[in-house]
Amino acid sequence: MILITGATGLVGRELVVQLAAADWPVRVYSPPRRGGRPPRVVWPQGVETVVGSLDDEQTLHQAMQGVHTVFHLASAQWWGSRQDLERVDVQGTRNLVVAARAARIGRLYCLSQLGAEPSSAYTLMRVKGQVETLVRNSGIAYTLLRCGVIFGPEDRFVNGIAMLLRSNPLLFLQPGDGRSLLHPLYVTDLVKALANSLENVDLVDRTIEIGGAEYVTYNEMIRTVMRVTGAKRMIVGVPPYALRNLNGTVNRLVRRWPMTPQWFDILASDRTAKLGNLYDYCGVRPVRFEDTVLTYMPRRHYLAELLRFMARRPA
Repeated sequence: MILITGATGLVGRELVVQLAAADWPVRVYSPPRRGGRPPRVVWPQGVETVVGSLDDEQTLHQAMQGVHTVFHLASAQWWGSRQDLERVDVQGTRNLVVAARAARIGRLYCLSQLGAEPSSAYTLMRVKGQVETLVRNSGIAYTLLRCGVIFGPEDRFVNGIAMLLRSNPLLFLQPGDGRSLLHPLYVTDLVKALANSLENVDLVDRTIEIGGAEYVTYNEMIRTVMRVTGAKRMIVGVPPYALRNLNGTVNRLVRRWPMTPQWFDILASDRTAKLGNLYDYCGVRPVRFEDTVLTYMPRRHYLAELLRFMARRPA
């Protein structure tokens, strides 16, 4: 049995479908919606569901029964505050490790971030580094994957750029000169890599760094999204500290906003892996960024998506 935490997220939904199609027995562990209601997701036939949070230790132990592999995907990276990151990523991983060790699972997978380091000055990188330390010291066979920015039809970063472009008819504010190098990784390529690695013993007790087919600066990513969606704006560079403060003010004034503090942590320096790592480690040839977003972004109405996004309650 394979257990997947964070199964309702961007990576989790695709991974469940991929593993179920390959006839792996799958169990998802998903937090309840408000009022204790189960997640509003229809899973493939045969997929088991356990509803509970990572701080619900009793339910977590029950979910581990009969499990040999865990994909730990739950994270507050794209929606949470610093307190949420500490609660979900750090304490949640600590609880999961305790339950996994008690159940004597065989292998633990965990997604991390390029640049993760326990002593980092940036909150997201520090939290991800702490999570990595917990996994390495767990006594369980593990595989840690440090990933570039993951994108896809439901991602919160690239689609967030498209929504932000609709928030101002004239300007788009970027931190600094936008030269930070990113290594975008298509979610389907990541899911294929995870599935391929299940029987790859060479990745046991390894930390690998993976990204997509190319490096892209943040400025190039913005210009690609503008070109693909037809939202032409003047890009204005703003000192990162000033834009971080401005963004913090906006986040306090509106219910939800696409850009979170974690964006600035990612854009603070280059976040890249060696080109070709995805194929060398997992046998997956990644797709190019612009070729892929062209398949779904032009048909989207991002102004309407922005308004719906802002109107929903925070996760």
